[in-house]
Amino acid sequence: MLNTDPKQVYDRLVISVRKFFREAGRERAVVGLSGGIDSAVVLAIAVEALGKENVHAILMPSPYSTLHSVTDAVELADNLEVKYSVVPIEGVFNKFSKEFESLFGEEVNRLTRENLQARIRGVVLMAWSNQNGSLLLNTSNKSEIAMGYGTLYGDLTGALMVLADIYKLQVYSVARYINRNGIVIPDSIITKAPSAELSHDQKDSDSLPEYSVLDPVLHSLIEEKRSPAELISSGTDISLVNRIVHLMNVSKFKGHQLPQMIQVGDSPLLSREKCLFYELNK
Repeated sequence: MLNTDPKQVYDRLVISVRKFFREAGRERAVVGLSGGIDSAVVLAIAVEALGKENVHAILMPSPYSTLHSVTDAVELADNLEVKYSVVPIEGVFNKFSKEFESLFGEEVNRLTRENLQARIRGVVLMAWSNQNGSLLLNTSNKSEIAMGYGTLYGDLTGALMVLADIYKLQVYSVARYINRNGIVIPDSIITKAPSAELSHDQKDSDSLPEYSVLDPVLHSLIEEKRSPAELISSGTDISLVNRIVHLMNVSKFKGHQLPQMIQVGDSPLLSREKCLFYELNK
């Protein structure tokens, strides 16, 4: 069953993060802050769970990062009174790209370039984790993971996946709940079109159905256990269903390599052994 109460979802995530760190004997977390909605929500949850003094954000702009994403990320960190570092990755990215052109004997293609940026960021975050004894909180959500919209050893890296059992539309609901008493997450983060910003003018909708279309289909397949044939017979567009099912099938191999995730609903993407399920009264 899908939990649509943003307060309950938020409380579950905060309590789970807090307990995870306590049981791991750790106090400090690091979060890669992109200026997008997912990392904004994870940063706010980390501050609530661990205290602002125990959370560090790292901004890692690339050649494709927009100025507003960087300024949004800085504004969020300032609102939460979290210390942050800015580590531009353009120089490392260009060096890798040049070396790979020599290795491949041809120009580096778009997918390789996009994944390379995600993996450079993963290296930076894990280096901070190693150097400072922090644990990296992953920011990927359930919609992205189901679609394989993530890079192994890059943005799928982390000690704990905070949002991996909540859909993208739920992330927005939690963000609005976080802002219930005033602006914590800047409005521009909530209203901007989702983008990984790994290529010029990239939007999530270039590769995925709009989340308002995608999430209800995923919910039917995962939570309601409905078959593709049932969805199609009930009126859902056959090409949409087939596209979503195909993306789910071809990306299943990634699921076996993901970190533990916080389970919020009754139907996580991964086995319960991969999920942390903490009752709210613990």
